Amino acid sequence: MARVFVKELKDGDSVNEIFLLADKQLRANRNANLYLLATLRDRTGVVSGLMWNVVEETVQHISAGEYVRVRGKVQLYQGGLQMIVTHIDQVSESSCDVEDFQVQPQANAAPMLARLKELLTSLRCPQLLTLAQCFLEDDELVTGLCSAPAGVKAHHAYMGGLIEHVVSMSEVADRICVLYPALNRDLLLLGVLLHDLGKVRELSWDPTLAYTDEGQLLGHINIAIEMLNDKLKLAESRIGKPIDNEIVLRLKHMILSHHGTREFGSPTIPMTPEAIALHHIDNLDAKLHEFTRSIEDDLNAESAWTPFNPRSDRRLFKGYDRVK
Repeated sequence: MARVFVKELKDGDSVNEIFLLADKQLRANRNANLYLLATLRDRTGVVSGLMWNVVEETVQHISAGEYVRVRGKVQLYQGGLQMIVTHIDQVSESSCDVEDFQVQPQANAAPMLARLKELLTSLRCPQLLTLAQCFLEDDELVTGLCSAPAGVKAHHAYMGGLIEHVVSMSEVADRICVLYPALNRDLLLLGVLLHDLGKVRELSWDPTLAYTDEGQLLGHINIAIEMLNDKLKLAESRIGKPIDNEIVLRLKHMILSHHGTREFGSPTIPMTPEAIALHHIDNLDAKLHEFTRSIEDDLNAESAWTPFNPRSDRRLFKGYDRVK
């Protein structure tokens, strides 16, 4: 019997299916009664499962990253679909087709990597070109760049999402330098590569998207600074002299400030033209991707609007042509 994928769920459907448990949280309602909030995923999408009136002992046997069989019923709530779960239990990997749960990238990583290399090898500053080559010639790092997600819940949250994010940003950076000639194209392009590169160690993605211990403790910004320091030593050994100190400061500043404000995790705020450009290009690509994916992945085909998203503090208009 063919499985029912998340994308195929409709209001009122009874469900008896295997999902990947992407996240598991025990929460208390206003009466202090515990309930389970399970994030259930397959390769087509994600749905929230709620199991009411649970005690901690009854759900100790399941953990995030495991495959679970779920029985329940789909319902429409505040414009979105969710599942009311009556039974959830762990199943072995051998009982399901793992490919059913691997979220596929939107594009092939190979041509994106080729385009990234084309842009970075066009750098005119010999020092920055050598530094870029030190990153591009690290096969393990490049493999991670092509495989890693860019996040676990928000934008580009799937394998291959990181290089997709970096290449999209690189294309924007390349174009705006024509419009804003005061920008240093070499610095901006290398800053785009480096700003999220620490995510290859911050995140894990097999089988579910999660944070590594290093990622939880250090964060991708600090990890990227470590990676840059390592490659600076290699580049300087090839050049035969230290890389210009101002270049190093400007690169590190872009990494440290790319979130834009301290309350969003940046140790400092952008204070150079390239740093403020990087921040806004990053934010633009992330927000546009999150908006388009939210519209495309919305399970409720009966509404022209997505459910309210607390992260963006809004509903999104899908358009009347999407209503079936």
